[in-house]
Amino acid sequence: MKDITEIARLIDVEVEPYGKYIGKVPLKYMEEGERRGGLILVTAINPTPAGEGKTTTSIGLADALRKMGKNAMLTLREPSLGPFFGVKGGATGGGKATVEPAQKINLHFTGDFHAVTSAHNLISAMLDNALHFGQLDMPADEILWKRVLDMNDRSLRNIIVGIGSHFVRNTGFEITPASEIMAILGLSLSLQEVRERIGNILLGFDRDKKPVYVKDIKAEGGATLLLEDAIKPNLVQTGEGTPVFVHIGPFANIAHGTNSIIAMEIALRKADWVVVEAGFGSDLGAEKFIDIVQRKANLPLRAVVIVASIRALKYHGGVKKKHLTEENVDAVKKGFVNLFAHVENMRAFGYEPVVAVNRFAGDSDAELDALTGLLDEHGIQWALSEVFAKGGEGGIALAEKVLENAKEVTPNYVYDLEDPIEEKIRKLAKRVYRAEDVSFSAEAKKLLKRIKKIGLDNLPICMAKTQYSLTHDPSILGVPTEPYTFKVSSIKISAGAGFIVPISGDIMTMPGLPKVPEAVKF
Repeated sequence: MKDITEIARLIDVEVEPYGKYIGKVPLKYMEEGERRGGLILVTAINPTPAGEGKTTTSIGLADALRKMGKNAMLTLREPSLGPFFGVKGGATGGGKATVEPAQKINLHFTGDFHAVTSAHNLISAMLDNALHFGQLDMPADEILWKRVLDMNDRSLRNIIVGIGSHFVRNTGFEITPASEIMAILGLSLSLQEVRERIGNILLGFDRDKKPVYVKDIKAEGGATLLLEDAIKPNLVQTGEGTPVFVHIGPFANIAHGTNSIIAMEIALRKADWVVVEAGFGSDLGAEKFIDIVQRKANLPLRAVVIVASIRALKYHGGVKKKHLTEENVDAVKKGFVNLFAHVENMRAFGYEPVVAVNRFAGDSDAELDALTGLLDEHGIQWALSEVFAKGGEGGIALAEKVLENAKEVTPNYVYDLEDPIEEKIRKLAKRVYRAEDVSFSAEAKKLLKRIKKIGLDNLPICMAKTQYSLTHDPSILGVPTEPYTFKVSSIKISAGAGFIVPISGDIMTMPGLPKVPEAVKF
């Protein structure tokens, strides 16, 4: 690894060093110069237990662009401790396509997640304090704000607080990436905007059904103070020395799923091509990137990559995980429908995506021929990605194909912001999730009325749903073959972040650990 000051010189910035290989970049570079680069968005098919290698592909693509002589950078989200010790392990790539120093990035890094956790829980403490002293009159069932912890801990989903006091109530914990503070950091352009957005966080409703915001308990200043360093992007490097911003970490199945606008804005002023990853499949991360993030910041998205693997397609074709290493050409063909649906999603936005076929050692020539034959038959651009085994050199074919297809696009958003919330959800469900219609629970209908009453009907939608299926049902692989109704069970109002979160299915904002957590391996 190179000293971080050497990496900083490559993009002409100064850094505040966090040790030898990590640095924070001051926000002043947001104001220096004009954008000169274009964004390349990396998304994927619906994820499977087999893994698609989206982060690895993103890293290898950025390395490949630099090998070709292009001034390229990479922007990624920060990993969460919950998945790291739970089911996922690290989130810094693999093989010869990694971001370094991997272990520090995967663990405490520069303390950004701890800052978000502290800021969020300061608000929780100040809310309970205001309730204790009678400064607020809020029924327990009208309090929406919970606490957060960056760890998978199902036992904290539902807890009782205030035991021994006069105000005992049910509440719970969410994982830190689900915190509205995390989303606010990712979507804000200054510390002042962070403060304003935190002040607008909806805590719940008082006994007269009037909204109560963070600014009503005057907690926005203290929370913002805790985020003074966290708002600055973190500069690190790939294993091949490509500059990388790794900054903030909202999940894509319960939040908007990409790194910060600040990181992208600085990168766009320092590089000609900026590779950015959006979490999970195009039905979540990529849709939210375009409909929420790009729409807010008018980002110059020039190209889209969809990552797919033979083994993931076999899984969508009905093959169980334990049999994925066995050759099954028919399953590849059957699972192709999921990939094609994601291609159609991106085409509907106005982008002609390039499919990165992430090759694994166990893929047979017959399976590969079946997939590439289908891609050619449907006029889909594609390239093999062998970055895991070969690093940047294994991504040059993909990089060349991406640059060939890169162009300026005016996105065709799924919905207009002026549409009623119900109509936005319906358009999203029909166009992206392939639903016939949408149903709303009684609780969701009640919250829709409140959203209209407090004047938040013009916010974008940030759907919380399973990542494993295009639908709300994780058991429906490939694409839905029968007409179905997309079910909205509840709605979260993220007024500070600036979006509405419909919740579909049994989505959990506090994950649990598996029977054998990754943590036992250390």
